[in-house]
Amino acid sequence: MFRKKPDYDAQEVNGLKTGLKPVLWSFAALLLLLSLVLPLLNMITLLLLMVPYVVLYTTLPPKSFVVHLVPVWVLAYFVGGPATLIIGLFFLIPSVVMGHLYMKQAPASKVIRTVGVVFLAQLMLELLVFEVFLDISLIREMSTMVRDTIDNMQAQGLLTKEWDSGFTDIIIRTMVNSIPVTFIMIAFGYTVISQYLVRRAVRWSGGPDTPRFARARDWRLPRILVIIYLIAYVIELFSSPSSESFFAVAVMNLVPLLSFVFAFQAVGFFFFLAHQRGWNKAVPVLIAIPVLLFPPLSLIGVLDTVFPIRKSFTKP
Repeated sequence: MFRKKPDYDAQEVNGLKTGLKPVLWSFAALLLLLSLVLPLLNMITLLLLMVPYVVLYTTLPPKSFVVHLVPVWVLAYFVGGPATLIIGLFFLIPSVVMGHLYMKQAPASKVIRTVGVVFLAQLMLELLVFEVFLDISLIREMSTMVRDTIDNMQAQGLLTKEWDSGFTDIIIRTMVNSIPVTFIMIAFGYTVISQYLVRRAVRWSGGPDTPRFARARDWRLPRILVIIYLIAYVIELFSSPSSESFFAVAVMNLVPLLSFVFAFQAVGFFFFLAHQRGWNKAVPVLIAIPVLLFPPLSLIGVLDTVFPIRKSFTKP
């Protein structure tokens, strides 16, 4: 069950790598967990929680990994309470999966897919646990919040007189049906950010070689996604917005999800263009912001996928 550690761990098991640095990373893990109780700062903390876990997993033998984390969890429990420990354990599982894939030298694309699926599965399982065991329903709480907000706006005269409960129900139903694509985007985005941060931390700590992303200018999507996107888009045009069938909900989530994917393809196109034209590296980064925030610009990614438009900009 235990993985075989590379030579560099065996050679340095009594050195700095398993001495000072693991202690520092354990201390960092504790600080991150305790900072979860601080407003505003906890948003940054959530983006960093996986980093110390993955570093410790990839640079220590399994028993030492456990020995370093147990004191962290005990202190986090007594100082921050059980909620802090639960959050820490939530991020432990995808961290171990990511670290295991690093040890196997898996490509970055596999790391993103696998860890993203694990993260998504945990989000869905968490919803189930809250509803079954704690009687806390995200859907019910969200519906109540939206309905109360709209009622307050009506009381203040901020909505038109034609607004009725039917419009409110449509908004709530749309938000509920969009939960799957929202969770997918959260899982994907968090995994990508973690991968970017973790590989640098692992390298700094003397861990195994970690896979890097393909260069943005080399991003290319399969053309079959364009066909799927067009089919889903046409179906959505002729679907009733009030439909609650599984098929209608799936299409409702698939269209914005694919639009988001093609937005990244559009970003890759601008990085390619910047490379060919010799632009400053900051230019495609600045262009990426409106492309990701304004969905219609994802059409550039669709065109880049289905047509060989890059040949027109390639240097002879």
